[in-house]
This record gives sequence, C-alpha cells and structure tokens, in this order.
Amino acid sequence: MDDQLKKLAQKLGIATEFSDAGMVKKEYVVDEKIIRFFAQKLGYKANTTADVTKSLEKFDRKRWHRSLEAVYVCEQDNIEFDVVIPDDDVEEFFNLRLRNHLCVDDFEISFDIIDNGHRSLIGKTQYARLNISITSQIDPGYYDINLIIGDKAYKTVLALAPKKCYKNESLDDKLWGYALQLYSVKSERNWGVGDFTDLANMARIAKKSGADIIGVNPLNVLMHDYPENASPYSSVSRLFLNPIYIDVENVPEFKSSDIKNIAKDLEEVRSSELIKYEQVYTLKINVLTKLYQRFLSEKNKEREAEYKDFCKKHSKDLENLAIFQSLYSDNKDNWGGWRAWSDAYKNLNSLELKTYAKDNAEKIGFFKFLQFESDRQFNLAQKVVDELKLKVGFYRDLAVGVGQDSVEYWAEPDLFIADAGTGAPPDAFFTTGQKWCLSTMNPFTLKEKCYEPFIKILRANMANAGALRIDHVMGLMRLYVIPDDKELGTYIMFNFEDMLNIVALESHLNKCSVVGESIGNVPDGFLDALHRKNIFSLSVLWAERYDSGWGDFLPPYEYSENSFTSISTHDMTPLRMWWFGHDISLARSLDMVSSDEEMNQMYKKRELDRWKLLFALDTNNVWPQDNLRKANYLYGEAYPEGIEEAVHKFVSRSSSKVLLAQLEDILHVEKLQNLPGTDKDKHPNWRRKLPVSLEKLESDGAFIRNVNAINSER
Repeated sequence: MDDQLKKLAQKLGIATEFSDAGMVKKEYVVDEKIIRFFAQKLGYKANTTADVTKSLEKFDRKRWHRSLEAVYVCEQDNIEFDVVIPDDDVEEFFNLRLRNHLCVDDFEISFDIIDNGHRSLIGKTQYARLNISITSQIDPGYYDINLIIGDKAYKTVLALAPKKCYKNESLDDKLWGYALQLYSVKSERNWGVGDFTDLANMARIAKKSGADIIGVNPLNVLMHDYPENASPYSSVSRLFLNPIYIDVENVPEFKSSDIKNIAKDLEEVRSSELIKYEQVYTLKINVLTKLYQRFLSEKNKEREAEYKDFCKKHSKDLENLAIFQSLYSDNKDNWGGWRAWSDAYKNLNSLELKTYAKDNAEKIGFFKFLQFESDRQFNLAQKVVDELKLKVGFYRDLAVGVGQDSVEYWAEPDLFIADAGTGAPPDAFFTTGQKWCLSTMNPFTLKEKCYEPFIKILRANMANAGALRIDHVMGLMRLYVIPDDKELGTYIMFNFEDMLNIVALESHLNKCSVVGESIGNVPDGFLDALHRKNIFSLSVLWAERYDSGWGDFLPPYEYSENSFTSISTHDMTPLRMWWFGHDISLARSLDMVSSDEEMNQMYKKRELDRWKLLFALDTNNVWPQDNLRKANYLYGEAYPEGIEEAVHKFVSRSSSKVLLAQLEDILHVEKLQNLPGTDKDKHPNWRRKLPVSLEKLESDGAFIRNVNAINSER
C-alpha cells in the first residue's frame, strides 16, 4: 500500500489492517479501494496520488484555519483547550467567562496561558496556537466558553465530564434481576405482545421475588408501515418509543365498546404461538386512531396541556419523526424508502415540506399522539418502580446504530457516512462477516455538531433507567463499516476519549449506571479503559471459560466484580437448547454449518462442554439437595432436572455485582429468540412468546425453584 495513502488513512481514523476475534487471530489487510472510498466519504479526496497529497495538506492545515474547535470535551481535573490567534495578539489581555447551559448568567474563571511555540504562516499572517488551562474548580456539565482577547471575542462549547460514570450505591452489594424481552411477555390481558402494563406488573413480580433490576430490550420506535420488521436493534429513531408497547385499554380515552367487534381477533393474537406483528399492530393502530379522534373532540384541558407540554419538550425531533412517518405511509408503495422521495421531501427546510406538514397536521398529530401515550405509559411503569423502591429498576438497552431507512438519517443525512453501513468483520462463526444494515455516524461531523446527536440519544435511553446497556460498546472507539456494494469493509475510528467522557457526563447528569456489551472483537486495552471510567462489563456463562472459551468454566470467584452476569443473552442458546445441541442441528438445517462432518465435530465438542459444565456444578456443590444429579447424561440423551437451579446458583455465587436471570432459562425454553445472521424467512427472530403468562408465573414450579436458588446466593 502507498505510504502516503496509509498516512492519510491513519489521520482520518481508517484502519488499513486489523485482526479478528478468533482464538488464533487472523490478520486482514484492507483493500486500497475501501480506504479510498471511506476517505472520500469523510471529506478527503484520495482517488489519485495527487489527491492524497492535497488531502494530507488539507488535514494538516485544518486546525490552523479556525480559532476554536466546535467543542472541547474534558475531564474535571484536566480542563484544557487550544486557540489559534494572530501572533500579534499573543500579548493582548485575555479574559475567560463560562456559562452553564442550565443557567442564564456567566461567570469569570481563572486560567493559565501555555505557549508551546506552535506557529504557522497562513497567507501573510503568522498565527500562534496556544493552550488555555482552566484552574478553577468547575462542576460537570455543558458550558459556553467566551474567550476575550484584546477587542476580539471567541466562542465555543465545553463538555466537562466527571472522571467516572455514575454508580448507584446499591451496586456496592450483590443484586439480581430479570433480563426481559418485553415483546415476548405473555399475559391474559395483553394484545398478543408484551406492553407497558406488563412491564409494570413484572416490576411487582420482581419486588416480591427479591429482584431489583428489570433488563429490557431496546424499546425504540420501529417501522410503522412494516411491523413485521421487528428487530428492536434496527429502529427508525433511538429518541422515541415503539407504540406497539402501548396498552390500548389503559389509554384515558378508551371505552370497552371500542373492542366489542374485535374480541375474536384479540383471542387469536393472544393464543398464537408466535407473535403476529402485522395483526397485533393493525389492531392497536385502528383502535388508537379512534382514541386519537376522541382525544381531539373531547378537549380535555388537562390532557391537552400534557400533550402540548410533551410536544414542546421534544419539539423538532418529534416533529421530524411524525412527518417522516406520515410521508412514509403516503409513499410506502414506492420501493426505495425515503431516498426515493422527491428532493423537496428530503430537505427539512423546503417550502414543499412545510406545506405538506400544514396540510397533513392531523395525521402528523396522530404520530405525535402515539409517542405522547407511549411516554405516559412508560412513565407509569417507572412510577411503579419508584413506589416499590427497586434499587436499580429498569435496565435499558441502547442499540449500536439506527436503520439506514430512518428518520435520524433522513433528518441529518450529513451526519452519516453515505452509501455504507455498520457490520462485523469475518470471524470463526461468520467467515464472510456480517452486514447489519445500520447507519454509521461520521465522526468528524458528529464532533462539529458538538456531539449533540449522540447526547440526545443517550438522554432518551437513560430516561426511566437506573442502568443503560450500550450494545456493542466498542462502537465508542471504532465501528466496522462496509460499503453498500461490497461484502467487506474496515474499521472507522471515533474520538474514544470524547465519546467516553460524554457517556460519563450523561451518566452523571441522569444518575444512570452504564454497562458495556463487549462480546466480539475487542481491541487490546479497551476493557481497562471502560473499567477506569466505571463502566460495567457484561459476562455470560458460555464465555466465562479458560482458553478463550474452549477450556473449563471459570469458578464463580474469578468472575469480574465490575460486571453484569447472565447465563446467556437474547441471541445466545438457552440452557436447555444448549444441552441437547438443538442449536447445532438448527444451524445445519440452515446451512450455517457447511457439512454433516462439521456438525458431528460440533456435537463432539458439545459433549465435552457438557462434561465441563457438570464438573463445574459438581465441584461447586450447587445441585439442589432434593434433586441431585443421578447420571452422567452421556450424549445429551437425558436432561438433568435440577440443572437450571444448579446453574443459576452457580452464576449467582459469582463475584459479579449483578446477576440477570433470563425467563427463557428459568422456564426451560429450548428455542432461540434470535439467531444472528438470519432474517424472519429462515428463523422466527423476535417472535417467540414466553411459555408461561405473567398471571401464572409466580405459581410456576420452575420459577419458584429457580428464584429460590438465586436468592440462596444473592
């Protein structure tokens, strides 16, 4: 590879080579075409040698062409920023004032001026680059900086972070809770999919069973017109909630007569084995449309005031979502999503779009109403958590990205890297890599926008959350991005220190602990950086083993204290399925395992792994005394009846501050909720309901025994 191109890639944060996450790491060299493609997308031409030379000069000159950067992100004990001014002004009088974004008045602070001798001639003017070091003690927060030098004023923004993320004091003790896929919750009253009332009821069950945390899947809004696109990790906006979780019968405008004619339909969606998203969502939207009309006609002053306050609070972002959803409904028969719309509808400031919004105000208002009611009902669930005094409460999940056909991309197309999407590089499980079809923010544009889009997303998902899980937390440092017309891509680097500090600041302001999901290709030193920032890690039983997951299971005392631990996750094999190896036969049936020979090798390894698990349970003496294991269960021909209790007791005994118990493991589920690398045509991802309803959960024998096993250790 050309040295100059490699140099440009390094400056732009484009990886020219990387290694995978395999036990024996494989090295990959990135195709030059990929590097040139991303350099162009990041604003630097790289098609020819001359382009690369000019782009390097452009990059090196960039900092000298502005006095202050758009934002400076600092830690409390190291508040320093640079300023570029004419060399003649270095001896002028300096004055520095700050204004907290939460206050009206500004205030003067003390500071030092550091001149390291950096100079550059731009045109005919000699410029100096100085460092300003603030010596006053300042609380964490966002500040406007007003720097006066002589008769000139310079302005920028300071994001001042604490050294560590917020930590709930309760997490000094060992707690436990449930990992819940809300959509999968079955109840006798819901409409075939879990809802916010179920979430509140689950909080009540948690309190009675001794749990203090309820982990939930991402709750963000999905495609209104395509409800079967059900992945909670591919939303149209991470700022708002999915209306499918509305309990229609809990809407203030609801009357029992509203569902008189759909009783059979409701019974059908309740009793179905899998979630029927199309039918469920259509039933809900039809009735919610009627309730919206009633809301408009009844003119309840209190409800109207709450609605107006909600719209005002979320202002432009809510307006964008509602217009986007309305436009999408009008154009849903046109293939290509929002990119196929007329240019006028791609420009948020166009006269045509403003006219459309005015002409369709009532329809657009309906989408706002859906968000208003979703927010109200989620707040009601949080109120139950507060009343019950759960120590952590809801543990929300923030998806790594947003769908490419999303309002986030439509509203700010310059924020995202065009014609490319986030994925994963090749590894032992996916030899050709993975395409997630998620948009990737341009790290340079994100900083120019003072990280505001990222900040808004954090705040939206820390709402009603005692803890937040950041999916694929390595995305704070780097994301693997693939051109739309390619199968392979490369890593794009983000300003890791800035991103970490923004997370810490928002964690502090929202009093929300942070957990990082770091299963995958983790860079060296990355986890240490998270721990220094007080970000909890995630651990799962299947990964907590010696020899990179191939050896014996780690004893409980070797688990990291600074972690949230579970047996598995929503896209990992439940315990019962794992024991019998049904995941292996499933993968073979879908050609994800290439041959019977490979499948048989996997079965042999699984047999060995079963022995290793039994050994770990035996040596830690965790089998229930009234249900000790009676045999070796060779080849998985039988299932140890007490193994769920033994495993839950084993992981409960771990050093980890938090144990998350999946209801799938508690209730002996042997089917996978989500199979990565497949869509609904191959596997019913995101569609499996729990086998026991909420109303019967507390009297279920397996539930009682497993909860008792957990409480014996926590």
